[in-house]
Amino acid sequence: MKSAVYPGSFDPFTNGHLDIVERSIRFVDTLTIAVLKNTSKKSLFSPDERVEIIQEVLKDYPQVKVQTFEGLLVDFCRAHNTRIVIRGLRAVSDFDYEHAIFLMNRKLLPDLETIFLMAASDNSFISSTIVKEVAHFGGNIADQVPAIVLERMKKVHGNHG
Repeated sequence: MKSAVYPGSFDPFTNGHLDIVERSIRFVDTLTIAVLKNTSKKSLFSPDERVEIIQEVLKDYPQVKVQTFEGLLVDFCRAHNTRIVIRGLRAVSDFDYEHAIFLMNRKLLPDLETIFLMAASDNSFISSTIVKEVAHFGGNIADQVPAIVLERMKKVHGNHG
């Protein structure tokens, strides 16, 4: 059975993230979405809220689990006996950063593989940071996040979207 982990902050979970999940489960049996407890970023939702939201979005995907983690991804992978990491790439600009992380992870856990999935063209400009910024100023993000996420964001930012 092939298992993989898809790590990130997912604040908020976007249609780009959903696309990567749906494409990943075509070639792995189980996928764990590992929600990073990142204390250096100001977050819209707490890690537990993000887990709850993602579980609701993915309720029809029994092969997907969602949980929080902190510390090194390689330690999470070791603890969960997972040796496949899924990462999405939106543009060439993501590659340098992701490549450096891949190299460090391989140094720390040599049998860890990273699979990079290119974002679909309609999701290539979507980032959680941009979505938060647009929502903050009242812009329409309805086609960039799942409906559940949009509803939760409306509660935070008021009734636009």
